[in-house]
Amino acid sequence: MINLKDPKSAKVLKILAVIVGLGLVGAGIYVISNANRETTDDAYIEGRIHSIAPKVSGTVLKVNVEDNQLVKKGDLLVEIDPLDYELKLNEAAANLEVRKASFEQAVRDRDRAQSLFESKVIPKEKYEFALTAYNLARAQVDAAGQQLNISRQNLQYTKIYSLVDGYVTKKSVEIGNQIRAEQPLMAIIGLGDIWLTANYKETQLKNVKKGQHVFIKIDTYPGKIFKGTVDSIMAGTGAAFSLFPPENALGNYVKIVQRIPVKITFDKNTDQDHVLRLGMSCVPTIITQE
Repeated sequence: MINLKDPKSAKVLKILAVIVGLGLVGAGIYVISNANRETTDDAYIEGRIHSIAPKVSGTVLKVNVEDNQLVKKGDLLVEIDPLDYELKLNEAAANLEVRKASFEQAVRDRDRAQSLFESKVIPKEKYEFALTAYNLARAQVDAAGQQLNISRQNLQYTKIYSLVDGYVTKKSVEIGNQIRAEQPLMAIIGLGDIWLTANYKETQLKNVKKGQHVFIKIDTYPGKIFKGTVDSIMAGTGAAFSLFPPENALGNYVKIVQRIPVKITFDKNTDQDHVLRLGMSCVPTIITQE
């Protein structure tokens, strides 16, 4: 039993009272500071993955990139042997010249037949035959012109360029490979266009709105804070969009707090060095009132 008249006991009580008081003040500050914040550790980074595939088949002549290499928009990634497509282009160009010559002859035959028909030298059937030959020759010129354009475009397709800035990943093509059209060769991840998907409990979203500021901690970089903004709240829970939605009409229902995905975009210049990667785990804290 503590004797309050004992100076030592009184001193101990004072120290305990101070400690308890500081604890209560700290707890109050913690509660107040977190009253307007919503945090979750069920969050990860997502982004756009650009699949690279050829539009034509052929033999790979050159591969100019490696896995995890940074590329810029317009960089040449892969070259397909263009020889077959150059030959097809030359063939299409020659065919067009032949069709043009035939068309010029058909024009002369049509004009001559029209003159003779108007002079009643030849019957209408022969004039119509010349007119049909003219229309056919004109159509053949148009078709040959289209084929030339296709051949020219296919030749350009033998060089595959990057359409975005980003990093090469999942590269599966090597020199000498026989590849077919639409076969995936690699992917490019544009790290300048990434966002955060945070799965908040439905009970946390009462005061969450678009445009609110977010402080983001990344597990890979402890002690560093990234900044973001609430972009949107998904129109349904994760369970509602799962492959096998829960069946609640069987009689054994247990209420579970659902989680709703919130899309959070990173603020401009918060990741200037592009150190963030898709799939990284995060802990975002939304400031619901400032």
